[in-house]
Amino acid sequence: MEKARGTVFKYPDNVDTDVIIPARYLNTPDARELAAHCMEDIDTEFVKNVKPGDVMVGGWNFGCGSSREHAPLAIKTCDISCIIAKSFARIFYRNAINIGMPILECEEAAEDIEAGDEVVVDFDTGRIENLTKNKTYQAQAFPEFIQNIIQEGGWMNYLASKGEVR
Repeated sequence: MEKARGTVFKYPDNVDTDVIIPARYLNTPDARELAAHCMEDIDTEFVKNVKPGDVMVGGWNFGCGSSREHAPLAIKTCDISCIIAKSFARIFYRNAINIGMPILECEEAAEDIEAGDEVVVDFDTGRIENLTKNKTYQAQAFPEFIQNIIQEGGWMNYLASKGEVR
């Protein structure tokens, strides 16, 4: 997998799926429309300031709440290259992998990295480098099969590439 490099948007503990994409916008199947409202209830400037490749950092239990796949999809469609958190709600973690959104758990990085820092994430090794602070952190790298799912853009694309789905 290639590396991610971007500026950090940082959020607190227990950011739930209703904050990531408010329920009032769930009546559209359009991922771009969902992305236009991503994080607006916690960070009204997010969609105006996010750039392709930027990185989201959260605290404990990121993505808690409902099991909707819309939350990681909205983040991915904003062109966030990676989410780093102290921990993820299990269903959010699975949904993120299913849609090909790279996420890493690393308590030390999530604690130390600040909004506006520039970071590089090496998905092959799990190494997170904070270029702003000249510090590195170690997350657990994804197993090869999860890297393959993410590289293919999600579970369904991965299965299609293997001839499992048409």
